[in-house]
Amino acid sequence: MKKKTTYLFATILLVTSFVVYNYYQKIFSSVVPKEHVLFITATNTLAEVSNRIEKITKSPGTFLWVAAKKNLSNPKTGRYVLKQGMSNNDLVNMFRSGRQTPFKLSFNNQDTLEKLAGRIAEQIAADSTALLLSFKEEHFLSKNNFTTKSILQIFIPNTYEFYWTVSPEKFKQKMFSSYQKFWNSSRIGKAKKLGLTAEEVTTLASIVQKETAQNTERPIVAGLYLNRLKRGWPLQADPTVIYCIKEKKGQDYAVKRVLTADLEINSPYNTYIHGGLPPTLIAMPDISSIDGVLNAQEHNYLYMCANVNKLGYHSFAKSLVQHNKNAVKYHNWMNKLRINR
Repeated sequence: MKKKTTYLFATILLVTSFVVYNYYQKIFSSVVPKEHVLFITATNTLAEVSNRIEKITKSPGTFLWVAAKKNLSNPKTGRYVLKQGMSNNDLVNMFRSGRQTPFKLSFNNQDTLEKLAGRIAEQIAADSTALLLSFKEEHFLSKNNFTTKSILQIFIPNTYEFYWTVSPEKFKQKMFSSYQKFWNSSRIGKAKKLGLTAEEVTTLASIVQKETAQNTERPIVAGLYLNRLKRGWPLQADPTVIYCIKEKKGQDYAVKRVLTADLEINSPYNTYIHGGLPPTLIAMPDISSIDGVLNAQEHNYLYMCANVNKLGYHSFAKSLVQHNKNAVKYHNWMNKLRINR
């Protein structure tokens, strides 16, 4: 009788140990073999999340069991980094608390708010329509003296840290805060020395941005335009004319050559018929263009033309005679390539 009792006890202990071990394995053992990024949207059900997790874990069929034991029914929306070695317990706790991992969001130069909204919507949960509505919100614009065109200046191309679920409003506010920090006392001081405001520097930088893709040329081009402004000359900047054309024809309209007739377009942005800077920026300048204006090179250049011997660069001239020679080379080159528009 004593032996039977001992065997029975041993059997119960063995079964209990097995059950406890099995429970422990399901809850606490590692199930994530390698790092993986998982997106959970507001419409995803727990079952859908479980199906996606089972495809990447080492223990399919256990996540839903642990979720039920821990009363998880609605995982929070987010972008989650599932790190190697995480357990079902870790996953359930993470989805229940909404403990996301921030990521690096970046954008380059965008010509319009619409294009910017589209670029951002590719990286966060919010869609482009919601972003645009936030960007153009009337109270924010009037409070900060922006228009639907000038607001583009607060978005400085760079890399920023965000949560995937950031709201359009919080995204905008962070961009505005970054913009205010960017225009520190040093940059504002340099702008004042040029006789310009931060907004005017950004406007000129947007023209410089469109004029040349070469960072080394930007301070030279900026200096040339500043020379024209000092003399009271019209800027006669082709990028402003292209801006006017695209406003009429659409943003996807390709302009490889500015024609004489284009110079007569009646628009406040046409710097061939209006003196000074255009009303607002014509595109989003990056930091190198803004700093190119703030650190503009001092020289006597007043004219520039695309350099046909070094594509992507410009030929600069101090006199109209020299400029006309450069212009003839450029126009002959364009005609040879049959670039008529």
